[in-house]
Amino acid sequence: MTAQKDATAHEDPTKLQDLEVKDAQIIFNSVWSKLEEELGQENLRFPKEIFWLNGAPGAGKGTNTGFIMKYRDLTAPPIVVSSLLSSPEAQKLKDAGMLVGDREVIEIMLRTLLDPIYKTGAVVDGFPRTKVQVECVKLLYSKLVELRNNYVNTLFSESFKKPHFHIVVLFVDEKESVKRQVHRGQQALDHNEEVKESGVGELIDVRPTDLDPEAALNRYRTFKEKTYGALKDLREIFFYHFINAHGPVEVVRQRIDEELRYQGSLELDEATYDQISVIPVASSLSQHARQDLVDRLDSYVRRDRQRFSQVVELIRKDLMPIVERHSISGTAVINSESPVLEDAEALAMLIDVFSERGYHAIVDVNREEVPESIDPKTFKIKTRIKKIYRIRVHFKGSEIRRGR
Repeated sequence: MTAQKDATAHEDPTKLQDLEVKDAQIIFNSVWSKLEEELGQENLRFPKEIFWLNGAPGAGKGTNTGFIMKYRDLTAPPIVVSSLLSSPEAQKLKDAGMLVGDREVIEIMLRTLLDPIYKTGAVVDGFPRTKVQVECVKLLYSKLVELRNNYVNTLFSESFKKPHFHIVVLFVDEKESVKRQVHRGQQALDHNEEVKESGVGELIDVRPTDLDPEAALNRYRTFKEKTYGALKDLREIFFYHFINAHGPVEVVRQRIDEELRYQGSLELDEATYDQISVIPVASSLSQHARQDLVDRLDSYVRRDRQRFSQVVELIRKDLMPIVERHSISGTAVINSESPVLEDAEALAMLIDVFSERGYHAIVDVNREEVPESIDPKTFKIKTRIKKIYRIRVHFKGSEIRRGR
């Protein structure tokens, strides 16, 4: 599968992203279905607030985790994703000769988040790191919103609060990251040497990458190319806290404090959220918009092929010549009195056909009263209502190369 993805990415990065989205959906839906079947939907009670903490190597995630928890009054220990690989659940999989991949990590993480100690909130350290994991965070949020809506007017409503996801990214540049990693490695070596000599204290693990500047550099570049790029995809969806982690710890914590305080002031009250949550988020509409459009077009042909053909012919013969004359501006406004458009479904067909071909069409119906005849007895003017369909078509205009 990896070789296939690499080949696809070389040909078309968009195809790789589509594969990663599909992989995430398969993985997440499989894990979610298992939890739902095993525990029951009403028992899938996740924290109302989750901080997804990430950052460049050496940016200070471990140093600042406690500060974030204290700031938000969170008492449960952080969920360190790297530690999940050595958890009892993961060890059972290893002992059975199974690999601990994305699916297994996500299942262990979700089960951990279901622990009642995380009821008020949790910090997840080191997740998400890949496009697949980013998509799983989106899917989890959608499920929690769905659960909230399902139970909002029931006895379980207090257990399904409005979810708050915060993406916290601590950032340092390449030079600072390598410097901190190597310094951390040297500190660990000095500490372990002192423990061995004195017999007091405990030895700490030393990361191999912290002992080799080249390896530390590679670790940073991996973060920049994979994790950082994937995380940026979440900026438009969740609270996204990008924090400059350069400087002394006190300065960095002041930035964290200011950032979390500002974002906290933007959160909706629970009652307000419940009122407006029945309106779908714009991003959710686009997820299946293309398939819905295809289904509608196919249904038009099945139900009323003749009318659909008339609409297509109207567009081809009467509308497109005008659209083509406005190819530079990218906007055309067309008035039509065609009787084809008198049927409401014909208007829907017209808009969908334009959409399928990459245009954005809006139709307004204007009604004008026009004189038709004069009554010879009363000399009153008889009028009729004339419908004028104003069609606005928008598309990407042409760029004109200007000479110098």
